[in-house]
Amino acid sequence: MVEPVWKKYLTDWNEGLGVVYERFVLNDYLDQLVDTHHLQTVLEAPVYGMAGVSGINSVRLAERGCDVTLVGNNRERLEGIRNIWERLKLPAKFVRQPDLKQLPFADNHFDLTWEWAGLWYLPDAEQLLKELVRTSRKLVFVAMPNNIQVGYLLRKYVIDQDFFTTIDERWVDISRIKKILTDSGVLIIDEGVLDVPPWPDTVMPAAEVLKRLGINSKKLNNQFTGEGWTWSTMAYYLGEQPELREQVMKYAWLDHAPIPWQLKTIWAHHRYVLGHVTT
Repeated sequence: MVEPVWKKYLTDWNEGLGVVYERFVLNDYLDQLVDTHHLQTVLEAPVYGMAGVSGINSVRLAERGCDVTLVGNNRERLEGIRNIWERLKLPAKFVRQPDLKQLPFADNHFDLTWEWAGLWYLPDAEQLLKELVRTSRKLVFVAMPNNIQVGYLLRKYVIDQDFFTTIDERWVDISRIKKILTDSGVLIIDEGVLDVPPWPDTVMPAAEVLKRLGINSKKLNNQFTGEGWTWSTMAYYLGEQPELREQVMKYAWLDHAPIPWQLKTIWAHHRYVLGHVTT
């Protein structure tokens, strides 16, 4: 029996350049939300979606002093995430909820509820979105893979067509997400793209992409997959690689380019929407 990929990353924290970059640009956006909206309480549900180490998307929010609650539906995975947060010496609440259609929290309980790139794995993502709205008193933030960027299209039509039989691809449609949020009483206050490095995103490990394309380049494998390099956000958080952010963010020139986000869409890895709860 093949073990789920996430199990590897509970102990092996070498995520690859692409995932570490994704975390750093996401952290910058989360910093903006904390600074602008004075966030104190945060719910992330569910805790999976991003590749690499499970359950550390909200670490930056905890570092900023937010009271973080993490929801997952797999006991073993959630326990592994708890162990990771203990290693980081950061407080968080861990809630196992087998049915993500109903979250065990009161209405208007959190300043921010959010989800990163996991909707297409859920059996009822629409209800999860409604629950994120119900449990928030300020903001709801949702992001999904960008389905028009070149790496996504490469995976879908060339290198991994089977993957798209395992997910619900309707949830990459940001307009669909926006409609559910607005119908539930959310005013959209921001939308755009995040994670726009100078390489495509196939939503799969870079080593596997190179292999399926028949590219046998030791240099490329070394840089993107960690052979000879360690790309680990955990090492950065633990103070073991304080130079990592500087190494990685030198690639962020397109993310930071002062051009309309719509022009970045062909290369951006994720689309996002941010709303303010009005009811």
